[in-house]
Amino acid sequence: MDDATPAAARTSADVRRWRRYLAAERAEAAVYRDLAARRRGEEREILLALAAAERRHEQHWLDLLGDDVGMPLQGDPRTRFLAFLARRFGGVFVLALAQRAEARSTYGREEYATAQMAADEQIHEEVVRSLATRGRNRLSGTFRAAVFGANDGLVSNLALVLGIGASGVATGTILVTGVAGLLAGALSMGAGEYISVRSQRELLEASTPDPEAVNALPHLDVDANELALVYRARGLDADAAQIRADAVLARLAATGAVEGLGDDGGTRAPEPSDSTEGHPDTHETHGTAWGAAISSFWFFSSGAIVPVLPYLFGMSGLGAVVMASVLVGVCLVVTGAVTGLLSGTSPVTRALRQLAIGFGAAGVTYALGLAFGTTVA
Repeated sequence: MDDATPAAARTSADVRRWRRYLAAERAEAAVYRDLAARRRGEEREILLALAAAERRHEQHWLDLLGDDVGMPLQGDPRTRFLAFLARRFGGVFVLALAQRAEARSTYGREEYATAQMAADEQIHEEVVRSLATRGRNRLSGTFRAAVFGANDGLVSNLALVLGIGASGVATGTILVTGVAGLLAGALSMGAGEYISVRSQRELLEASTPDPEAVNALPHLDVDANELALVYRARGLDADAAQIRADAVLARLAATGAVEGLGDDGGTRAPEPSDSTEGHPDTHETHGTAWGAAISSFWFFSSGAIVPVLPYLFGMSGLGAVVMASVLVGVCLVVTGAVTGLLSGTSPVTRALRQLAIGFGAAGVTYALGLAFGTTVA
């Protein structure tokens, strides 16, 4: 498609659509510049390159519009909200939103957009996905514990409160039960997360090569070359392992040094099918034991207190049940949407899924409480 379209061939609908594209490109370029302003080094350069690409797309629509460019339009509400977040916060949440914005590009179906522009938008999504993945990896340990803790607190304590309340006991009993459930669950979650993450990190540490093993290299039997067994144990076949080991010992004999033997030939060789270059530290990905425990404790508590709030403020009966359910429903929707945003999936779908699971569990216990109360009566 030529960059210039005769004025007689364009329609008013074309002009309006192109002006919306122009506004969107300007807004997205501003988002990437604002994100770049909060970063340094390679990430800053990548974000500035993305902004430059959006400027090229902007120029395409300017050329098509010509004298019809008119007054500058604002981007769509989602892009403006993204720009607001980028200016004030930055971070993985904004990158996750930017990833979804790139995925919504319609250039592949737009006859006046070039094939190069459509391809750019697809690649931009992958670039932003990779940048967001770095932040997701840093968050994944404590964030997993936080989300799990909050949702567990919301659902389990709502189910407990509704189940006890439906049995017909006094409001004071429901309140005491809810607070006891909060404390017991929070302590259990915190202790469980600490043990879980600590055990996981200890397993990872046991699999990490001993840095002192490199000191044994000068004393190895060159003919037996047991260093090859190390590489074979890490996944290389016998011939490749022998070649790698011979190269390491040959370089050692030539230099007489054992320092600096890293991924290209020391005792810490990369896996043959997957390089670790550019990947986050595995321990960082799983978070710290104390971080996971504290996050689980507080987030479980913050979730578990919600169903108890109506009773704390003196409500009782059906009104308290309805209010507790509404408050928990709002919280489930928010946590589901946040998880969806961070994972790059639909926040609406995740929110509805959280809501269905939470209310499903609470509904079962409420029905059991009603049945139990009827039986007792």
